[in-house]
Amino acid sequence: MAGGAYVALSGLRSRFEQLDQLSSDLANFRTTGYKTERSTEVSARRANFEQTLESAIDVMIGPTTVDFTAGTIIPTGTDLDFAIEGSGFFVLETADGPRYTRDGHFKRSTEGILTTPDGLVVQGEDGPIELPHGELEVDQNGTIKVAGKTVGRLSIVDFEDYASLRREGPTRFAEGSGATATIAETAGVVNGVLEQSNVSLQERLAELTAVSRSFDALQRGVSVLMNDVDGRAITELGRR
Repeated sequence: MAGGAYVALSGLRSRFEQLDQLSSDLANFRTTGYKTERSTEVSARRANFEQTLESAIDVMIGPTTVDFTAGTIIPTGTDLDFAIEGSGFFVLETADGPRYTRDGHFKRSTEGILTTPDGLVVQGEDGPIELPHGELEVDQNGTIKVAGKTVGRLSIVDFEDYASLRREGPTRFAEGSGATATIAETAGVVNGVLEQSNVSLQERLAELTAVSRSFDALQRGVSVLMNDVDGRAITELGRR
């Protein structure tokens, strides 16, 4: 196969990966606390090529980065919906250790504990937060009061380097190598609101159009290289 065809095919593969990322962003456009991902393309030499093809270069997706820009905060009128103003994450207790999220859509479990809708315990600074029945108030520092009595304070943590966080699902992150959670001193907490995703629908749709057009162009290029050019070469050689 001609070196140019390899390059075009590697370009098609990278476009597939870009389309997957764009699809995830568009599918989570309305997911509370979702953070979009950014990707880049890099070139990579193929070491196992013959001398005549050593100049052939593959195109591949470079490292992806999560954009942790805050989304728009909108009111919901629900007491157990929370949002963080500034940087920081809520802490969730899982069987695999703590997980971190900007999605503050919580509920009161049947045992009276503050949890996520799928049952993960939301951590307070002194452990799980028990919520008796009564009027709920939340201070900006995350202290929760029920019927005027303090029942706990939300644990809000932050990281010096967000690149060390590892995504697990649409809105949850785990500590990667070198990541250390610290108390988010300047974060503010508001209840009765939720942070929306930071996906720009217009930007993602524009990029989707550009990637789709690029994919079509590469596909036509592969067709020309593999069918027309190779076909003509075989025909000409057959006449000799």
